[in-house]
Amino acid sequence: MSVEPLAAQETTLIPPDTLKSQMDQAWEVTWGRFFQEDVQTFADYLSSYEPGQELAHLPTAEEVQRQYPNPCGYSTGMEDGMILGGAMLSILADKYAVTNDDTLRETAKQVFRGVHLCATVHGVPGFLARNVCAEDRKSVYINSSRDQYTHGVHGLWKYYRSPLSEEATRSEIRELLAAVADRMTEFATPENDFDFCRADGQRCPLGICRMWNVQAHEAARLPMIYAAAWDVTQDGKYRQLWRRYVAEAVKQSANPDQNTPAYAILQMQCSLELLHQLEPDPKLKSQIQDVMQHLASIAEERSARVAVQLTHKTAEEMKMLGPDWRHVDRWINQNEYANPQWGKYREVWQLTREAGEAAMVPLMVEAPILTSEQKQRLRDLIRNTDYSHNSSCGIIYHQGAYWKSRLTNNL
Repeated sequence: MSVEPLAAQETTLIPPDTLKSQMDQAWEVTWGRFFQEDVQTFADYLSSYEPGQELAHLPTAEEVQRQYPNPCGYSTGMEDGMILGGAMLSILADKYAVTNDDTLRETAKQVFRGVHLCATVHGVPGFLARNVCAEDRKSVYINSSRDQYTHGVHGLWKYYRSPLSEEATRSEIRELLAAVADRMTEFATPENDFDFCRADGQRCPLGICRMWNVQAHEAARLPMIYAAAWDVTQDGKYRQLWRRYVAEAVKQSANPDQNTPAYAILQMQCSLELLHQLEPDPKLKSQIQDVMQHLASIAEERSARVAVQLTHKTAEEMKMLGPDWRHVDRWINQNEYANPQWGKYREVWQLTREAGEAAMVPLMVEAPILTSEQKQRLRDLIRNTDYSHNSSCGIIYHQGAYWKSRLTNNL
């Protein structure tokens, strides 16, 4: 499909069938190019549009086993599999609520199997690995992050509560969420500076596994995990831990930095959405909703800014492929973690992603009502993106925004 430069396109009324056709294409690309059938997880980016070669850059089993290039798998394409799996479970729950399409049951089960593999293949209870190497179906990078846990837990919780899941699957989700909560209880302690630690039990040197005494956009993550575990298991110990942290977490969440990245705003909204839905105290529930509304306004500003940035990108620039990270020109050192840099591709990858993430956040408040400008911006994003020639996993979030807008009658 040929797409003219974004800057040349004018705002027009876009037929719903056109948007649906674009989303169908995004869906096909997501499953045909980003999804790894051998491990049932999603990769972060494409390095080729040639069939069968899209993910040729992914680390080999030998590279993962020696934790090369770094224990997070940063920049390799294996960095965000748990995030993407959790996000997709949430999308599937929304899509099913709109369509009642029973074929989505098997699709959701596939995604769940990938998340389950990331949570169990290493034999470390409660550790959510970022992804699993498709070559040997078992090797993982040992450093996860609270971001991986946020989307993973949120997606599992949404799937658990959706009619898409069946009792056998819900039983497995109860085990996973209980194990995650138990890991937090054991490791995320004052003695560990609330770090849930790497799979080898060592403290994370980057600070990305700390669950308390964190920034405003991260404060709700720990009580969210305990609340999810309580909701699915009804085990009183998780309820006690949830109540211990939640009020203070909401207080700390009140004023996030306006420059918080879109991915972090979305993750914060995910944690607050779960807490809001489960909160029994009307006053605290209202406070959570106030924070969510504030986040929606921050995301709206970000969405408008990203839309302008996209108008300065040509169609050719947006088709850019990711690199083979092994051969990039520049690497940086992050606390002894060697991280290959993607150069100009990083902006294309990130803008695609941020546009979808920022669009999702206002749709997650209670009874959202988008302005005509917000609706038009989302329609333009979907219409103007050539999903058949986009190599960023950010297209998954475009689908998230689309189905949330359909679910809430905001498109």
